[in-house]
Amino acid sequence: MEKLDPTDRRLLALLQEDATLPIAEIAARVGLSQTPCWKRIKRLERDGLIRARVALVDRASLGLDVTVFVAVRTNQHSDDWLQRFAEGVAGIPEVVEFYRMSGEVDYLLKVVARDIADYDRIYRKLIRVVPLHDVSSSFAMQEIKSTTALPV
Repeated sequence: MEKLDPTDRRLLALLQEDATLPIAEIAARVGLSQTPCWKRIKRLERDGLIRARVALVDRASLGLDVTVFVAVRTNQHSDDWLQRFAEGVAGIPEVVEFYRMSGEVDYLLKVVARDIADYDRIYRKLIRVVPLHDVSSSFAMQEIKSTTALPV
């Protein structure tokens, strides 16, 4: 991957803000004509800097008002166990983020749910995936900052 120049960085910032902008407007904002602008965007996609262009859906509009951070500790650390756990979690659409961690917690999941009863349904799915040593759920009281935009 070649180094990003200031124009590439402006393109990435603009597209993270609104990927639906017409190419003419994007080009004007970054000081390029349309064809070179389009070629840069295609290069950024080809190089993997732009992974996808998606619509961000409002959780509350779907009734997904509860965010839960689930800390998982396990006494199983084999590749086979992790593969089964990862595949099982991939089949739970309410798990929107999933990380392997260092420190006291082995895995951290971010789960969205309609309410506490809905989370309990999701929790029951989760504990059926593989044997878990300890599962601790923390409910977010308020979302203070949430963004998909990365600093460029």
